[in-house]
Amino acid sequence: MEFSELIRTARAEALLLPGPGQSPVRGTLCITSHHLLLSAGQESPSDLWLLLRNVDTVEKRVAGNSGTITLKCKDLQVLQLEIEGLEETLDIASSIEALSSLESVSTSYPFFYRPQSLRLGDAEDLYPPDHFYRRVALETDAWRLSTVNRDFQVCASYPPALVVPRGIGDEVLARSARFRQGGRFPVLSYYHSINGTVMLRSSQPLQGANRRRCAEDEELLRAALALGGHQGLVLDTRSAQAVKQARITGGGTEAKAAYPGWKRLHRPLERGRPLQDSFVRLVEACTDPSLSMDRWLSRLDGCQWLTHVKEALTTACLVAQGMDREGVCFLVHGAEGTDATLLVTSLAQLILDPKCRTTHGFQSLLEREWIQAGHPFQQRCAHSAYAQSRPKHEAPTFLLFLDCVWQLSRQFPLSLEFGEGMLLALFEHAYASPFGTFLCNSEKERYLCEVKTKTHSLWSSMNQSKERQRFCNPIYSPNPLALWPSVEPQSLQLWAGKMSLPVPLPALSTGSALTSFILTPNSRPFPPMDSST
Repeated sequence: MEFSELIRTARAEALLLPGPGQSPVRGTLCITSHHLLLSAGQESPSDLWLLLRNVDTVEKRVAGNSGTITLKCKDLQVLQLEIEGLEETLDIASSIEALSSLESVSTSYPFFYRPQSLRLGDAEDLYPPDHFYRRVALETDAWRLSTVNRDFQVCASYPPALVVPRGIGDEVLARSARFRQGGRFPVLSYYHSINGTVMLRSSQPLQGANRRRCAEDEELLRAALALGGHQGLVLDTRSAQAVKQARITGGGTEAKAAYPGWKRLHRPLERGRPLQDSFVRLVEACTDPSLSMDRWLSRLDGCQWLTHVKEALTTACLVAQGMDREGVCFLVHGAEGTDATLLVTSLAQLILDPKCRTTHGFQSLLEREWIQAGHPFQQRCAHSAYAQSRPKHEAPTFLLFLDCVWQLSRQFPLSLEFGEGMLLALFEHAYASPFGTFLCNSEKERYLCEVKTKTHSLWSSMNQSKERQRFCNPIYSPNPLALWPSVEPQSLQLWAGKMSLPVPLPALSTGSALTSFILTPNSRPFPPMDSST
C-alpha cells in the first residue's frame, strides 16, 4: 500500500485557531505521509509541523461551505483547524485518521528520518545487553552473563543476554523459563554494592490449581538467595485475591514450602484498563474550564492518579529500604512482569543508586529496565487520553513512572542531573517519535524489524551537546546517599508540565483518598520477616 492512496486531499487553505496566549495562524495546510504541515509563508515561527503518529483522535464539524477539525494529540495538545471547503474538510479528516493509525512498524517515520547530525547504528553501541553485566562484574564475580536467549527461543520478551547466578547452567534457566509465564524466568535486575543484596524480576510461576512445582526454578532462586543474603521476599504486585484467580487459569505465585528462605508479600498496583481510565479522568478534569476549586479537588480525588503515584513510590521505597537497611533480597513480579514489575524495579534503583540519577545512568536504566526488559511500548502507548476506544492492552505505566521520577526531582531538586524537560520529552517520544528507541514491544520484534540498524536512537540525539544542555538540571549536585521520598498528601503534587489546568493548582494536590505515609530512618514499610505469608 502506498501512502498516497490514503491522502484524499493533500492541500487546503486553513486557519489554526489560537490556544491560550497564542494568535491565529492562516496558511496552507499540507498532508504528507507522516506529517501535517501548516505554512504561513516565509518560514514563520508560527508554522505547524505535526507528526501524524501523535494524533490520538480526530473530531470534525462542518457548517455551510467550511468545517473545523479538532486534533487531540497523544502529548495532550489540542489543535483546532478551520478548513475552507466542505469536501476538503471531510477528506483531510479522513486522511489524518488513516495515516495516524497505521500499525506497520516498517512504514513508520523513524525508518525515514535522517538527521545530518546523527548516524545509523548508534543505538547498538550505546547500551548493549552486556552493559549492565560489565558494571556488576566490577563488584562481584558471583554472577555471569548468560546467552541462553540469544535466538529469543527461551523468552520472546527478554534480551539476548541476561545476568544470572554463576553456578546455574543454561539448561536450568531454560526449564525455569517453561515454568514462568511468557518464559520470563528470574534474572538479576540490580546488585546493591553496599551490602551485596540483590533484586530479581520475573513473571508469575505457572502453578495452576494443582500447585505444580519446578525443581529448576527453585534451584535458581535458592542460588540467588545464597549469593545475595539469607532473607528473601517475593514482592507480588497483585493482591492475594488476584493470585487466587490467576491459579484458575494456570498462574499463581511461589509456594512458601517450595522456596525456603523466601517469604511472600503482596503490594497490589493497578495496571491495564483501570490505570488508563484514571489517566483519562485526570486529563478530562484538567481540561474542563468550568470547574470550581471544590469541584476540581473532587474530580482530582476521584480520578485516583495520585493514589497510583503514591502506591508506586511506596512500593519502590519498601524494596529499597529492605535491601539497604534490612539486608533483604527481593524477587519482584506480577503476572506478566512487563508493567508494574518494571515500575517498581526501576524506581527502587533510582532511589538507591546515585549513578542512575545521572543523565547517562538514567538512559541506561530506561534501556535495561523498560526497553530491553520487554515493556510493550507499541501496545501500551498506541493511544493516550483522548482516544474513543479503550483497548485493554493500553496503559500509561511508563507515564506513571515518569511522574514518580518528577516527584523525586521535586523533593530532591539537587540530586538528579536531568530536569523536567527530559521527562516531558520521554513522555512525548514514547507515544510518537522520529526515533526508533520506543518502537515495537520487545527486543525480538526490534531485531526482526531491524530497528537498531535502520533507525536513529533517541539517546544519540539527547546526548548531543546542545540537547544535553537543554535537558540538564542547572543546580545538580551529586548525592551519594539514597533518596527517601515522602508520600504524605502535602508532599505529592500534580505534575502539570503538559496540562492546562482549569483552576490554580492548589498546594495540597492529593485528595482524601491518599493516606499519610512517610519513610523515616526507623520505619518499616513492610511486615517483620517472620510474619510474611
